[in-house]
Amino acid sequence: MDISYSSLAIGLLLLLVPLFFLWKLRTGLVRATCVAALRMIVQLAFISIYLRYLFEWDLPWLNTLWVIVMALIATHTTVERTRLRRGIVALPAFVAFCVSALLVGFFFLVPVLGLEHPFTARYFVPIMGILMGNMLGVNVLTLSTFYSGIEREQATYYYLLASGASRFEAWLPFMREAVQKSFTPCIANMAVMGIVALPGTMIGQILGGSPPDVAVKYQMMIVIITMSASMLSLILALWLSTRRAFDAYGRLTLKVEN
Repeated sequence: MDISYSSLAIGLLLLLVPLFFLWKLRTGLVRATCVAALRMIVQLAFISIYLRYLFEWDLPWLNTLWVIVMALIATHTTVERTRLRRGIVALPAFVAFCVSALLVGFFFLVPVLGLEHPFTARYFVPIMGILMGNMLGVNVLTLSTFYSGIEREQATYYYLLASGASRFEAWLPFMREAVQKSFTPCIANMAVMGIVALPGTMIGQILGGSPPDVAVKYQMMIVIITMSASMLSLILALWLSTRRAFDAYGRLTLKVEN
């Protein structure tokens, strides 16, 4: 069932509910909410246009180029949100996004879905997009927590090195904290999925006419591939960035901006 533009306009009126209470409570978030809503509408409208042409043309090189563009945007966002030095973090983040998305994405598209042409826009672009989106949040939180932790507890870190610990052994407590902080929400959401919350992918497929069992199977796989890609990307991003962020003596040269 399609949603007409007039019906969509009526549905957007629901935004008045949060806007009213944000204004009533004097939170100062009314303007930010309006700007965010406007950006969402413009961006999604743009997506609907270029996806239509991507699906019509269905050119493997063009689909791949768009995925690279998504990875570049995700990399820029990662650098901006983590406030880490671009020259050290950008390349590791970009490589982590691309490698993780392609490895996990192709595993899902070929062995699981059994596609003969995995670069088909209808499958390739949405899967890469959902992987990039989930990896972005996890990578930002992991990198921020790891480097902020080392900078905040330099005495502990250098004590471990001075006591004979290898670099990895000295990094391990901070890596553990970063992974725990970034993956705890993912695990919690997965644990209650289908009982407390009905995920968007499954609801979208059901509303689109798919049988519930088909929608459930797709949702299961979406959760698995996003978690797998997120873990792989954060490990790659950490490993590659540490090769640039520390000098030959294990001293942190990457500073977190305030």
